[in-house]
Amino acid sequence: MFRTVRTLLRTSLLAPLLAVSAPAQADSVQAAIDWARQQPQTHTDVPKGEARPLIIAHRGASGYVPEHTLAAYALAILQGADYIEPDLVMSQDGQLVARHDNQLGLTTDVAQRPEFAERQRSQTVDGISLNGWFSEDFSLAELKTLRAIERIPQIRPGNARLDGSFAIPTLQEIIDLVKSLQLSQQRVIGLYPETKHPTHFQQLGLGLEQPLVNLLKKNGYHSAKAPVYIQSFEVNNLKSLSRLTPVRLVQLFGAGQPFDQQRLGSGLTYAHMASPAGLKAIARYAAGVGPEKSYIIPRDASGNLDAANTTAFVANAHAQGLKVHPYTFRAENSFLPANLRTGNDPQARGDSAAEIQLFLDAGIDGLFIDQPDIAVRLRAKP
Repeated sequence: MFRTVRTLLRTSLLAPLLAVSAPAQADSVQAAIDWARQQPQTHTDVPKGEARPLIIAHRGASGYVPEHTLAAYALAILQGADYIEPDLVMSQDGQLVARHDNQLGLTTDVAQRPEFAERQRSQTVDGISLNGWFSEDFSLAELKTLRAIERIPQIRPGNARLDGSFAIPTLQEIIDLVKSLQLSQQRVIGLYPETKHPTHFQQLGLGLEQPLVNLLKKNGYHSAKAPVYIQSFEVNNLKSLSRLTPVRLVQLFGAGQPFDQQRLGSGLTYAHMASPAGLKAIARYAAGVGPEKSYIIPRDASGNLDAANTTAFVANAHAQGLKVHPYTFRAENSFLPANLRTGNDPQARGDSAAEIQLFLDAGIDGLFIDQPDIAVRLRAKP
């Protein structure tokens, strides 16, 4: 236990160190790789092939670097992540780029760019009214002029010191990064893209599915054995993808109802989908499921992780041949169960390794994590 805490305390120093050595700009694939190689504690021996648990870098090494940047992905790979996760949205001219949402205000400097002030508008996305700047209103060339900023600076001020250092990457640039690092790392590195707001983009005539399949195929990802999982919170776009490509698909689980099902007026909810019958239906079009962590181990009324009440979700999914990759593991107190926090500072690191171990004991096959190095070290223990 004390060894784990010491390790976490050491890694809590990583974000400020990263910030000190940030370049003015690190947009290209090679610049991102060169920058990531200069950072501390990045070179790790990792198993080759499809390891267990599979370590999926959530938006890259987003606990250390602003998410969905080439630097975040490169750092995650050098920390030993097996897969990197780009969330994908569409540009006005039909290009796939990596952003957590199509609303750009939280993760780019668009609000400080007077040349784009008139692009600010209100619209409804996935049933939610939003005001901001949206990827579908910008060409790729315009998106490339924006700079990434930290999405949660109040929790990750070290990351915020990197604001303005990195550009928005295209999916092709992310693939180029992966292929470059596969050569130098001499191991397979996987892609785990998420289609964001698929119904919204389909309504705009900017459906993500076919462009994604085309780009993956162009780069050699066109079989069930390819190191790719495509994930979505919606259902019908995964079913469409299952007819377009043999690569593996993952059904994500959130709260309430998938937006496409809500729009169709169906009665299908995530709770129904998590039942044995629901998981059986998912297995007809997907190879895995990505539940929010509480589907597996809930928290009690005090916010403590309640391992004694671990659900049957993993066993039921495995019974249908589905892999289980829960989200999201984060090291900061703000995100941890109450019984695994260290002190009262929301920015401080708690015992995330202990949380991960409880989920491994529950039988998960992989996990999404903001600090991949923590999971890599835990996996390496005898």
